[in-house]
Amino acid sequence: MASSNSFISPPPPTTTTTSSPFIHRSHLLLLLPKRQPSLRRNHRLLFAASLPRNSPPQAPHPLPSLALSTLLLTSNPSLSLAAIDSPPSPPQSEPSMAVQAQTQPAASPFANSLLSAPKPQSSSPDIPDGSQWRYSEFLNAVKKGKVERVRFSKDGGVLQLTAVGGRRATVIVPNDPDLIDILAMNGVDISVAEGDSGNGLFNFIGNLFFPLLAFGGLFFLFRRAQGGPGGPGGLGGPMDFGRSKSKFQEVPETGVTFADVAGADQAKLELQEVVDFLKNPDKYTALGAKIPKGCLLVGPPGTGKTLLARAVAGEAGVPFFSCAASEFVELFVGVGASRVRDLFEKAKSKAPCIVFIDEIDAVGRQRGAGLGGGNDEREQTINQLLTEMDGFSGNSGVIVLAATNRPDVLDAALLRPGRFDRQVTVDRPDVAGRVKILQVHSRGKALAKDVDFEKIARRTPGFTGADLQNLMNEAAILAARRDLKEISKDEISDALERIIAGPEKKNAVVSDEKKKLVAYHEAGHALVGALMPEYDPVAKISIIPRGQAGGLTFFAPSEERLESGLYSRSYLENQMAVALGGRVAEEVIFGKENVTTGASNDFMQVSRVARQMVERFGFSKKIGQVAIGGPGGNPFLGQQMSSQKDYSMATADVVDSEVRELVDEAYSRAKHIITTQIDILHKLAQLLIEKETVDGEEFMSLFIDGKAELFVA
Repeated sequence: MASSNSFISPPPPTTTTTSSPFIHRSHLLLLLPKRQPSLRRNHRLLFAASLPRNSPPQAPHPLPSLALSTLLLTSNPSLSLAAIDSPPSPPQSEPSMAVQAQTQPAASPFANSLLSAPKPQSSSPDIPDGSQWRYSEFLNAVKKGKVERVRFSKDGGVLQLTAVGGRRATVIVPNDPDLIDILAMNGVDISVAEGDSGNGLFNFIGNLFFPLLAFGGLFFLFRRAQGGPGGPGGLGGPMDFGRSKSKFQEVPETGVTFADVAGADQAKLELQEVVDFLKNPDKYTALGAKIPKGCLLVGPPGTGKTLLARAVAGEAGVPFFSCAASEFVELFVGVGASRVRDLFEKAKSKAPCIVFIDEIDAVGRQRGAGLGGGNDEREQTINQLLTEMDGFSGNSGVIVLAATNRPDVLDAALLRPGRFDRQVTVDRPDVAGRVKILQVHSRGKALAKDVDFEKIARRTPGFTGADLQNLMNEAAILAARRDLKEISKDEISDALERIIAGPEKKNAVVSDEKKKLVAYHEAGHALVGALMPEYDPVAKISIIPRGQAGGLTFFAPSEERLESGLYSRSYLENQMAVALGGRVAEEVIFGKENVTTGASNDFMQVSRVARQMVERFGFSKKIGQVAIGGPGGNPFLGQQMSSQKDYSMATADVVDSEVRELVDEAYSRAKHIITTQIDILHKLAQLLIEKETVDGEEFMSLFIDGKAELFVA
């Protein structure tokens, strides 16, 4: 008895067949994709057809029962691919049309019923041997009626046939346009596979693993964004965004000690007590003293608040946590409070330790004081911070250092004793402090012998430590640009002018007439300032364009006046006269018709000083000792926006008349000095035209030679 080699393989992509038992040959030519990949490759319809072998192709014929069963069999996907992978069956000894029942396992009851149907088998010698036939052998077998059905691959380059008797083989098909006609004329059932079995496994694997890979990529990105391994925080999982991102050092190695901090002696003294308590706690506890729980560093930007915190960490030698207050506030509500809790839990486990929070005003602002209502996330964060610093459980052994330049916006509950016990003011350095800071920032720099830190410090009133560091760095850059081996006082002076007024405009086109006008304008400022009693001495005069200014006159302000912030009425009146000296010089020399807009900034300064004298300082006889026009604007914006008018129109008229009177008096003073000392004005202007820059010593020699006297009111 002959045996069949057909078996059931995994189902391939879905195939479809024609539902009608009558199929015309012309329909096959339209539906079956030939070997035209560009036109037929994307069709996904499978067709099967069977025609009587000896009937003309134009007339439709009913399918015989055997062909119909074959059509149903080829339309079953599970059986269609089974024929592809099955080995060829051996030659049969029974007659070619013998029918024998087959019994095989199937993927479904429907497949079992089809497989159990009798199939004709043949051992005809006209059927070639082997599992792969040549195309000529295949055509001969078709014409002799030895092929029952064929199944084309998707691209039409390969077909799989089922011969009479159940044998299966493959044929490489050339580009033969008559093949479909030959198959249809000989009654061969035709079907087309959607895809070959080799790609099915890869498609299945791709469909399975692509969602996993996509999910893994999103998981990795989310983990990095929230501080996972390799991310900024170095945390362990995607849900760790509630943990603190503070930087921890068991043994702080900041590289900064108190010896590296200059110009803030009082602040260092108070912080040294904190360091000493951590090193020698018995010295204080024996007297019943308790260490301050928090120290708030307050001061203008650039004064060294963060530098002091680094110095405390380097000196104390205890575990040190550092973070920025902005790291607590995130998109998700509750994350800030969670990070505060996590930070203090870590700190308590390492106590005694120091926690430094930079720019604490990011989360420590007054609660519920915003124009649009409170920020729930920020308020939750500050509430948690208040609880951790001095709540029910306390924070024994944890010292909190914080820095801000906006103490006026902090919540009152944050500043009370028990949380921040001390407010350490880190102010701008004085002359002695600036000298020490310049010495610190000149380390490693090649300085010439003519560099005098005392003179530089006196020329830089109001400079912070960061400003002085920038000054020395700019001087070093200028020296390198000029191919010098050392930094001289000229480079430092040029760097100072660059910082104050901007870089020089070396390629600016300046006519002789404009140069002369600028020279007389700056000479007028310097002349009035030098002859005004109790006013700042002139340090330098320049007519080189810098930034938005055509020329500059530098004065050396009094250090005592700057530190105290106390200005007398005579000084303010002199200041207005000096500001108007440039416009007066233009009018005297060139006439009122030829004055320019160069004094616009001077007028703004004069108007501001005069109005403050009347409204805030009580220097007006008619207004008296009354402050009017208080500061307005939103204090949370960081600056005074405008002056709020809280007085009547009659009072406003009085204020305007008083301001006008002060300005007119300053103008008359400046005009009197310039007309009296006109010779010195001409000499100074001519010297500026020739040299473009005149220093203070050379300027004072003109007054000594001219025997000029100070102005007396």
